[in-house]
Amino acid sequence: MAAVPKGFLRYYVLKLLSEKPMSGSEIMSEIEKRTNGCWKPSPGSIYPLMAWLQEEGYIKEIAEKEAGIKPYILTEKGKAFLEEHIKKKEELRERFRFFMPSFPELPWRDFCPEKTRDLAEARIKLAKAMWDFRGKLEEAYSESAVAEAKEALEQATKKIEEITKKLKK
Repeated sequence: MAAVPKGFLRYYVLKLLSEKPMSGSEIMSEIEKRTNGCWKPSPGSIYPLMAWLQEEGYIKEIAEKEAGIKPYILTEKGKAFLEEHIKKKEELRERFRFFMPSFPELPWRDFCPEKTRDLAEARIKLAKAMWDFRGKLEEAYSESAVAEAKEALEQATKKIEEITKKLKK
């Protein structure tokens, strides 16, 4: 990952520690796992952050040590700090909603923009729906909702592929 927004790693570490006690190395591995290998923070970013979080009283080391591994947990102060981060994140999500990631620009503007405007609007609606869905999953993750959304996307993909095949004939 080329650039991580300032404060994102701190949020991610707090979020992970709200789930279960973890060491710095476990946090690095978990981030790598959850980002499908796209990002693994370096020890040079994790350990100074962990030290700062501990100095500020947001996390504390727990007594269970194995072979030099130090697991940490969130303190009450850390839980409150995480809640502040979550509120700020939601405020930013709403405020900058129009910057959400979208599909690559559709190339149809060049040859018949007036006839593809509805298609472009449908694409934007889908992107907004996916953006909102992602936000809701962060609040209340549901395996069934993920499966349902995946099925809907697969059905839409299949239908568009069928239409494309018809055009090729």
